[in-house]
Amino acid sequence: MSDLERVPPGVNPTVPSSARVYDYLLGGKDNLAVDRAVADRLLAVAPDTRLVARANRLFLTRAVRHLARQGIRQFLDLGTGIPTSPSVHEVAREVSPACRVVYVDYDPVVTMHARVLLGDAPGVESIQADLRRPDLVLDDPHVTGLIDFDQPVAVLMVGCLHFVTDDEDPGGIVAAFRKWMAPGSHLALSHVMTGSSPEAIAQLTAATAGSPAQPTFRTRERVLSLFDGFDLVGPGLVPVHEWTLGDADEPSIPLLEGTPALLVEGGVGRLPTGVA
Repeated sequence: MSDLERVPPGVNPTVPSSARVYDYLLGGKDNLAVDRAVADRLLAVAPDTRLVARANRLFLTRAVRHLARQGIRQFLDLGTGIPTSPSVHEVAREVSPACRVVYVDYDPVVTMHARVLLGDAPGVESIQADLRRPDLVLDDPHVTGLIDFDQPVAVLMVGCLHFVTDDEDPGGIVAAFRKWMAPGSHLALSHVMTGSSPEAIAQLTAATAGSPAQPTFRTRERVLSLFDGFDLVGPGLVPVHEWTLGDADEPSIPLLEGTPALLVEGGVGRLPTGVA
């Protein structure tokens, strides 16, 4: 089957997608030649990037499991990416079947795969929307029908804010969601860092130039500022392969020695009581 046959109408198979590049790095099959070319250019200078991608995914599942154990029963997963098992709802519902999840991504390929995977699963929805428009996400009837913002919610922004440019104001986007979050809510995010190797930054920037898959590498101080209003929990903002709460049943992480060429850091913040 050709790439042209594998995409729904309206998807340009000559433009890389961050979700499909990530899928390829994780060993998935829902990607196109243009996505594989981007990933292969990065792997040529940063061969441990597949391990970093796996570690980023495990950061997500560890965070979700922790939050479900803390009593969080509703999750808003922004920039979902192509579904990979275990998905957020699968991890959360291992702790409590009462957990509700809304998946959000602007990529129609992601939405298509998510809806096929989810079927008619109760308490789980997938919508096509852009996190750059918090108003449209938060007003979507699938979101308002499942998420009660008067109760604590986990907002997940794992591996997506680096695709928001400075002009698009990632801090303002986080703040817009924070205003809706009740005290006791949590934010989980991960982000590519300027501490990555210059070769990895140059290759990924060149390979994705002018496309929605082009990331913005940010400093530690800038990424920490995205948690304004939240109290960091656990180890704070650290490389994703180091983020742990020491639970005995946490999934093992890929073996990464030293600083990977593509540095991704993640953290989880809690909105304290008394913060609107």
